[in-house]
Amino acid sequence: MGLSARKMEILRAVVTDYVKTAQPVGSRTIARRYKMGFSPATIRNEMADLEEMGYLLQPHTSAGRIPSQKGYRYYVDELMQEIQLDDDEKKSIHGIFSYEKIREVEDIIRQASKLVSSLTNYTSLILGPRLKKSAFKQLQIMPIDRQRGLLVLVADTGVIKNKVINLPQALSQGELDRIVTYLNRRLEGLTIDRITARLIRELRRDLYYHINFLEATFTLLEESLAEDESRVFLGGTTNIFNQPEFGNIEKVKSLLMLFEQHSLLANLLSRPLTGVDGITIKIGRENILEEVQECSLVMTTYCLGKEVVGTIGILGPTRMEYSRVVAVLQQVVGQFERL
Repeated sequence: MGLSARKMEILRAVVTDYVKTAQPVGSRTIARRYKMGFSPATIRNEMADLEEMGYLLQPHTSAGRIPSQKGYRYYVDELMQEIQLDDDEKKSIHGIFSYEKIREVEDIIRQASKLVSSLTNYTSLILGPRLKKSAFKQLQIMPIDRQRGLLVLVADTGVIKNKVINLPQALSQGELDRIVTYLNRRLEGLTIDRITARLIRELRRDLYYHINFLEATFTLLEESLAEDESRVFLGGTTNIFNQPEFGNIEKVKSLLMLFEQHSLLANLLSRPLTGVDGITIKIGRENILEEVQECSLVMTTYCLGKEVVGTIGILGPTRMEYSRVVAVLQQVVGQFERL
């Protein structure tokens, strides 16, 4: 059975008020703050019906009501209204993705995770691009001055490694270009996991006379090959503990232990997302991990180029400011796509 317009209006008000205050909401509060034109008695009767239908809970007999997980689910699916971030917040997100300097994708993700957590006051979890499945695109060496250059390895998911190197005086620009062209020809299109130790040995042999100069290149390739696939970038890990729901030390300990298990978090963020408009919201027991079954997790994927390469998640209490979290994620994902 669907909810009447009046019940929907009251449920939205209860969720909105409880998210702001973390205090059970009474009928008089609804009547006073939300000016619906209904008497407190009418609101009280409707809240009693919503409780009986499973959308609200009454934690104490004399207290007001709070949303249940079913109530939050209905709110998210049917009642949540879109909001816009203010100009300063949009500028702060845009600034992370600026083009002022060459930066590794990891650096951008690390900064994005911190900013997302500060804008929402929850914990951000970003699954980085699967580096070993990224395809090598090109190697570049850009002169900084006569003695030094910037060595950059680029994959189809963006800049993955960069390093300042010393340029040998005896090497002409033409020779340097030929070496770079040779390496690009040998490596182009290979996924990182196909750039094996054996291939790197072959390249070392072929370029024997330039081995000292190119050692930095081979080192970066080997680092990429050894990269951990479960790279989850966390931001604001302590934010969730500022919420009154997490005053229990056992809850805190279990979440802190989870934050240290990147393979579990990577698995959580790697699951197929099934939400509307690219946003998936898992509320309470809808989450597969027991440690987060009193939390909500809002997730979306992000692209570099046309490829989906990772997932951004925001973890908070079920008493989450859902519309704001969705607005932040949409802005961040939009900037990734620009990048």
